[in-house]
Amino acid sequence: MSYEYFADLNAEAQIPQNGILSRTLHNDDHVKVIVFGFAPGQELSAHTAPMCASIYIVSGEATLTLGGDSMDAKAGAFVHMPPQLTHGIFAKTPVVMLLQMYKQAR
Repeated sequence: MSYEYFADLNAEAQIPQNGILSRTLHNDDHVKVIVFGFAPGQELSAHTAPMCASIYIVSGEATLTLGGDSMDAKAGAFVHMPPQLTHGIFAKTPVVMLLQMYKQAR
């Protein structure tokens, strides 16, 4: 049996001077796990996905859009989203975010 271990998610994400960088940490038939680094002021505009997903804010401060709601999120915030929920993120500071997409829960 194999596994993947990341001791520090902050170290796995590069935060660019301007923009957003992502790196896939794991991808199989069931789940895809991606770590994102956002420069301050960067945004993933509101969109939907065909599968369940979760977001974990590893570090930084952001504004999350979830459906018709907008909320401030900081390190430690977690959200689980059903398929087709409109969602987006705006980085108020440098942000490291972990995204998990659950492929079988469509």
